Amino acid sequence: MEEFVFFIEGNVNHPLTIDPTVWIFDERKVDLTTYFQELATKEDEMTAYKKAISKQWDKEITKGSEPPRPDTNGNVIKYEKQKLIHGSFGMPFMPFLKNSEPDSDAKTVTVVCADGNEHSFPIDEAAQFILGFAKNGSPLREDGPVHVYFGDGSNESTPIINVIRFSVS
Repeated sequence: MEEFVFFIEGNVNHPLTIDPTVWIFDERKVDLTTYFQELATKEDEMTAYKKAISKQWDKEITKGSEPPRPDTNGNVIKYEKQKLIHGSFGMPFMPFLKNSEPDSDAKTVTVVCADGNEHSFPIDEAAQFILGFAKNGSPLREDGPVHVYFGDGSNESTPIINVIRFSVS
């Protein structure tokens, strides 16, 4: 059986071997069907936070607080299970790049694909990558183990596929 992992190596203090099949349960994953659209319309986080707090404060002042109610018929759990079974997901690359501890003089991340293609990016740009790891509920067995999406979503319809290695230099 072929290994289904990718590597972060090169000018780093801690080379990493990563298995993306375990990410399905990771709370940091993002839904690729909506992530880039939400990113494009995302409000300033502090403004959104202030609005939410103000709204909750106003509600509690005028109507009183309400204890949380569990969903009695399990619809939320059923919906989340369906989403996992059929969803397309990605994972921010930054935490993994950070954990590899690139040397202070590292400037570039080269994305290496199984077919021999290589794509180089400034390390700051690479830190914004989203790594696609599941499409329609399945791991990317045909053209994975991961796909690279640029942080701004500009390659959403044409990600870098067959990614097997990230080489930091």
